[in-house]
Amino acid sequence: MWSLLPLRLAVVIGLCAWVAIRFMTAHPLPDWHQGELVVVVPNVEMETDAAFDADLAALFAQRLKVKLHLLHQTADEAVISLNEGSAHLATGFRSGSHRSLRFSKSYQSLDERFVCNNDSPRHMDDVYSHRIAVANGSAQEAALRIVRDEYEDLEWETRKGSSPIELLQEVAQDDLECTVANEEQIASMRNYYPDLSSRLSLKSDSKMSWAISAEGDEALLEEVDRFMDDIKQDNTLRHMIDRHYGHNERLGTVDTETFIAHAQSKLPHYRQWFEDAADLTGLDWRLVAALAYRESRWDPNATSFTNVRGMMMLTEDTADRMGVENRLDAQASIMAGARYLQLLKEQLPLRIPEEERLWLALAAYNQGMGHLEDARVIAMRSGLNPDVWADVKRVMPLLSRQEYFANAKYGQARGGEAVIHVETVRLYHDMLKRLDSQNALGHSPQALQRGFMNLFKSKLGLKPPQK
Repeated sequence: MWSLLPLRLAVVIGLCAWVAIRFMTAHPLPDWHQGELVVVVPNVEMETDAAFDADLAALFAQRLKVKLHLLHQTADEAVISLNEGSAHLATGFRSGSHRSLRFSKSYQSLDERFVCNNDSPRHMDDVYSHRIAVANGSAQEAALRIVRDEYEDLEWETRKGSSPIELLQEVAQDDLECTVANEEQIASMRNYYPDLSSRLSLKSDSKMSWAISAEGDEALLEEVDRFMDDIKQDNTLRHMIDRHYGHNERLGTVDTETFIAHAQSKLPHYRQWFEDAADLTGLDWRLVAALAYRESRWDPNATSFTNVRGMMMLTEDTADRMGVENRLDAQASIMAGARYLQLLKEQLPLRIPEEERLWLALAAYNQGMGHLEDARVIAMRSGLNPDVWADVKRVMPLLSRQEYFANAKYGQARGGEAVIHVETVRLYHDMLKRLDSQNALGHSPQALQRGFMNLFKSKLGLKPPQK
């Protein structure tokens, strides 16, 4: 009997430990009325979607005056979290896609499209001969189910724990023949894989919604619906969509390939100076580098017909103002350009959110602060928000039309050029951030190509598929 005591004691201790671990990891869902809201957003590899949904959820939590706790999960994991009571809400669902869930009013309609690595189908009858895979529980899987009502022989593979971005990478790397993704996901990934082919729409748009479980709090869903109505009415939603997705598809295939090549061959020579400029101004070094690429393609000797010169294409007046004696001195040009951008940003009202001030300052870098202010006045007179770039860029091209510039304080301007300038810089900045996060800058061309495939997977510690 005594000899069995150690064993029994070990069993008891083990059971107690198991119970304790179960208790500690159960994490009962808090009552959102009491000040904490748990929301599932797309996994981190869905970088743009995750950032957009996280910002939207933060705005909703702010409205409710509650603390927000985010869970980054795939679509199938999100369904489990909702049904097991581990989350109050989940974002990024196709409305009506799961019988076990209830859905809010939709906030975005997205075209779902076939994406293939070669011989992209042009008609639904051509799809049957292709191997298709989609993420389990995704809006794309739900769209295919709707299409199969008409095309009964349509088949596909469902991937658990996967995402549309991951499958798009597999298609781009010839590890998968076809997948389905929405227009924004495709546009984002084309910046890195310009040969992704998408000729065929499913004709089954995804109405994107938030979801709660069938047993979820109806009062919370009603709050979400009111929130969706309000952010549509006051243009908050449109501004957020533009902030996260508005700069997609600014570059063609040749532009993208050239940028990638230059990021490999040219950028490493100047990176330290961009980082020094960032330390001086507080700007992201990759933003300064993106601006420099837009201005000169990282050519320190660049000169335009209007006599702006150097890496940051400074005018003589700006160079004098920033104390630059030689505009062809790359280091001096980078430091001066960054300081000038920061100075423009500081001239804008402090009430304007940080990111919006940055985009507006970039427009002023291109066209001057006076023309930017004229555009902001037009925006205000048009019932738009002069403090939001998404609204200002709608009216800035009007500065080239006489009926508008005739009454503008600073006269005629190439406002459309400023819009293209800002949106292109935003895209270059986004690309550099992603490449830098993958440590794909300054490596061999082969490593750079591998870097694109691993771009998002690295964040999850996943290995790329092997051919």
